[in-house]
Amino acid sequence: MAGNRRIVLAARPVGMPTPQDFRLETADVPRPGDGEVLLRTVWLSLDPYMRGRMSAAKSYAKPVEIGEVMTGGTVSEVLESNSPGLAKGDMVVGIGGWQEYAVLPGSEVQKIDPSAFPPSYALGVLGMPGLTAYVGLLDIGQPKAGETVVVSAAAGAVGSIVGQIAKIKGCRAVGIAGGPDKCAHVRDALGFDACVDYKAPDFQAQLKAACPDGIDVYFDNVGGDVADACLALMNTHGRMPVCGRIANYNDTELPPGPNKVPMVMGLVLVRRLKIQGFIIFDHWHRMPDFHRDVGGWLKDGRIRWREDVVEGLEKAPDAFIGLLKGRNLGKLLVRVGADKA
Repeated sequence: MAGNRRIVLAARPVGMPTPQDFRLETADVPRPGDGEVLLRTVWLSLDPYMRGRMSAAKSYAKPVEIGEVMTGGTVSEVLESNSPGLAKGDMVVGIGGWQEYAVLPGSEVQKIDPSAFPPSYALGVLGMPGLTAYVGLLDIGQPKAGETVVVSAAAGAVGSIVGQIAKIKGCRAVGIAGGPDKCAHVRDALGFDACVDYKAPDFQAQLKAACPDGIDVYFDNVGGDVADACLALMNTHGRMPVCGRIANYNDTELPPGPNKVPMVMGLVLVRRLKIQGFIIFDHWHRMPDFHRDVGGWLKDGRIRWREDVVEGLEKAPDAFIGLLKGRNLGKLLVRVGADKA
């Protein structure tokens, strides 16, 4: 352990982040105190929410300060433990951040069994993105057999699970993704009934054709024009879980008019729509049910999972910028260190 390589926030982005907004530096390896564990990072998760943490604007979570290590979920190996129930060699999931070594309270990590599933799954299909899909669709979307469920960013970590759970529940699953390759993956590998390319010039017409009976549940990961197109096709008593708005994360000002609020509120009233935003922090109590159901579906082959892996901590900034531009296919991960499992 010659040193702890880490990536810190060097500047607050204006619009799309750039490599200059990050800085790779080397610090001393931290030492664990009472109740703490020293962790060696194996896997780092890159997720869209991190863009919000780079901003100083008030939100549901504290921003990363200039000079602080970028936040992020990690799967790590315990190197030293001063916490009961955790021993050297254990694999754990926690918020270790963009660095090779981290010290966390033992109470803030969860031990995982690397013999049950690949450890990286704890950051994806069996972690926060999977729970987000599970809670957002089942608890808020409440799909019923025979209904049409549409999900944006369908080739990504959350959207890919949403559509597959919708199929398990007997629904028609329609994905929205960027480009023919992603759409083919969503249809052919993940088993969606249809997938529409939002970059196509006739996107709205294609979406309407893919949803001949309208939309009962729209799981919104992106906002923007895609959300507008889906709102127009919502059926009476439709439900819209709002998970993300990546289309607007890098905006520096309000989008140009016209003001669409009256139209949206008119649709909400006339069609009696339910639109509910949610943050997964409020739903950790659903983790046991989620692990039981999604873990079982994985073992049965009813859910398929793809990971997009980048090698090396130094590649994290470019990979994250690519995530915001839609370059990844599947769950984006950085392999920071060797995975002994």
